[in-house]
Amino acid sequence: MASETREWLGWRDAAEHALYGPEGFFRRTEGPAGHFRTSVHASPRYAAAVAELLARVDRALGHPAELAMVDMGAGRGELLTGVLACAAGMAARRGSGLAERLRPYAVERAPRPPGLDPRITWLGDLGELPRDGLDGLLFANEWLDNVPVDVAEADADGAWRRVLVATEDGAERLGEQVGGADADWLARWWPSARDEPGLRAEIGRPRDEAWAEAVRALRSGLAVAVDYAHERGARPLFGTLTGFREGREVRPVPDGSCDLTAHVALDACAAAGEAALRGMADPTPEDHRPADHRPADHRPADHRPADHRPADHRPADHRPADHRPADHRPADHRPADHRPADHRPADHRPADHRPADHRPADHRPADHRPADHRPADHSRADPSLLPVTLPQRDALRALGVEGRRPPLALATDDPAAYVRALSAAGEAAELLDPAGLGGFTWLLQPTVAVCGGLLGPGRPGGETAAERLGS
Repeated sequence: MASETREWLGWRDAAEHALYGPEGFFRRTEGPAGHFRTSVHASPRYAAAVAELLARVDRALGHPAELAMVDMGAGRGELLTGVLACAAGMAARRGSGLAERLRPYAVERAPRPPGLDPRITWLGDLGELPRDGLDGLLFANEWLDNVPVDVAEADADGAWRRVLVATEDGAERLGEQVGGADADWLARWWPSARDEPGLRAEIGRPRDEAWAEAVRALRSGLAVAVDYAHERGARPLFGTLTGFREGREVRPVPDGSCDLTAHVALDACAAAGEAALRGMADPTPEDHRPADHRPADHRPADHRPADHRPADHRPADHRPADHRPADHRPADHRPADHRPADHRPADHRPADHRPADHRPADHRPADHRPADHRPADHSRADPSLLPVTLPQRDALRALGVEGRRPPLALATDDPAAYVRALSAAGEAAELLDPAGLGGFTWLLQPTVAVCGGLLGPGRPGGETAAERLGS
């Protein structure tokens, strides 16, 4: 009888209310820092590294009049506060005027904390950012893992079924079979052996959509997501959904008492970000093949009304008589017949009449947004535009974070300096630890070519989304 009176919800709806509802976990007074330790809280060197990346974006963009720094899932504004402090020092040393041009935005569903730097614009939703787009850096540290998702479990027949949860105690049962867009996402991004009952998956489609919206907020710049992540070829068999409270991992119960988190399929998010920048629907793996984006498919000439006029297809044009010497009679030399366009090889290729050249997707309004026509921004031939993933330890090292112990001689010459350097090395080591915070994955998604490769030559430790897909 008790089960009949319980409220059973999918995990996405249950977590949404538990985390962000009126009494939700992230709206509590103590904030996330009261329950778990992120890189932002571990060391001010993290904010310094983000500030260094911001400065590189600024240089790449040519020092725009307004440089945006967007912090997604800003918590209580700790990262932006640290970046602002570092930016002031960097501007003084380098004379770039970065601090004066910097426009910091915090996107966070919790209320603005008291005493926050007044320069920080506090927004409750991405949609509140300026509509004409921003130039700068969007940084999402441990944001996507808290975008609620549904959980699926393979039933006795091997079919994915949605997992329902009781909000008061976390009890679970299987609901309806997963279908539609969620089933498509699982087939593409979580291809596990579904014939084994009990296997689980987190349906990451809401995170893909959230990341795509975040990337679109930038007119030019770099979007970065940092989270625990997994890849399509190595998804966890039983998912990763868990809870955290007061520094300890606990059983996930969607009652608002604990954080609810699951690792992120960042490869799927990267593909969604690419699709958003190109103004096209979510691509299938085949859409990453270079042949799908050859220039000939997008030439304006392929869509000229004249190419489709009935006269071009009348049967008389294909009679054997058309190939007799009479083809050179004067009538065939009237000016209209000698337009250069009529003699282009492409006009005679069978491929010009393929149904694919007339697919509706080529004419969608989204393809005509000004940002989508920037040649430098949307050329698949330019590797600088491909999203890159790499471990946090590699990203931070490329930004100047080192965990080396100071020389012992410093302890004799300047004991206080030695203690400070030793403390700094310990903080850096925590950020770089591959078994801890250093095990996070960074996704770097440039929206313009000049913001690709900002962590140095050779994409240290990084792989592009195409490489992740094996194309």
